Formats: sequence, C-alpha cells, structure tokens
Amino acid sequence: MRDGTPFSIDSPAVTLRDDLPAVDEILELHRSEIGGDFTAYRNHTYRVVNLCLALSPDCADRLHKVCIAAAFHDLGIWTAGTFDYLSPSVTLAQTHLERIRQPDWTEEITAMVLEHHKISTYRGPWTLVEPFRRADWVDVSMGLRSFSLPRPTVDQIRSRWPSAGFHRRLVQLTLSRWRRHPLSPLPMLRL
Repeated sequence: MRDGTPFSIDSPAVTLRDDLPAVDEILELHRSEIGGDFTAYRNHTYRVVNLCLALSPDCADRLHKVCIAAAFHDLGIWTAGTFDYLSPSVTLAQTHLERIRQPDWTEEITAMVLEHHKISTYRGPWTLVEPFRRADWVDVSMGLRSFSLPRPTVDQIRSRWPSAGFHRRLVQLTLSRWRRHPLSPLPMLRL
C-alpha cells in the first residue's frame, strides 16, 4: 500500500501515510546511534503517526508536528543510552525545532514527548498530545489498548510496518532497568 491509498474499515476510510520525509530525515541523522534497532524504531514511529491520524483525522493538517514528535519521542533510549529517556528526547526535539526555525512548536511537541506514556487522559492545552499519547499506547500494547480504534485498522498498520523486534527490545530494556533499578523500573510512566 502506497502513500495516500485509503483502506476500508468499520469506520470512515483511513489513509496510510507511507512516506514521512520529516521522520526519515530525523532518524537518518541518528542512524548510527540507533544501530541495529533502526528498522524497529522507524516502523514504530510510522505506526504511531498512522495510528495518531486514525484516532484523530484532524491531526493530518498538523502532520509535520506529529512526525517530529514521533521521531523524537523515544530517541533518547539510543542517543543517551538510558531507559529514563524523556528528558534527553525532549532536548533533541528542542534542538531540532531551533534548527528548522520552528520555536513556536516547542511547547506542544515537548508536551507530546513528555506525556506520551501518561496513563490517564491528557487534559492540557495542546490538542495533539492526547491522540499522540493514545497512538503510542495502541502500538506499545500491540492493539490491546485500542481506544475504540477498530481492530482492522490496527492490524493493517501493524502489518504494513511490522514490529521488527521493537516490542522485544522494549521487554529487554524493561528487564534490564528493573534489575538495576527495582524501585523505578519504568521511569517514563506518568499518572
């Protein structure tokens, strides 16, 4: 399936975004740091973007922001070598926004990164944060937490961009963190 090709589900048609240059540009800059997890993380970012759009089609007109947040939201795992990665990921995103001369996007994209593992609903001022948070939860839970997104939509997105070891890596990182920090195994979670 190519960019712009809709597929049918039990709700309105969803268009898969198969070509996300903003994501690819950012990830290419960090390819060596991501290393063997590159395909796994790239696929995760593509799933998150597409799930975000499926959850909230009005996000499409702000696609560039969603792409930037998706590319950076977990990147600190590899660039900072830590499972306590939210702050390093935010720093990378903020530096990027300065580089592309979009400082007015900083607060919203920072909120998207910081709140993407929030357990409860985000109720702040930024409208992209909640669909982005939900999209990440749908992907990380492999669709078990769906926020009423039809299963065929989740399956289509997961089929187009397979895990490629991403979920296995999350389990490995969680177990490693738990062994070293048993009282703080998931430092990125927010209530």
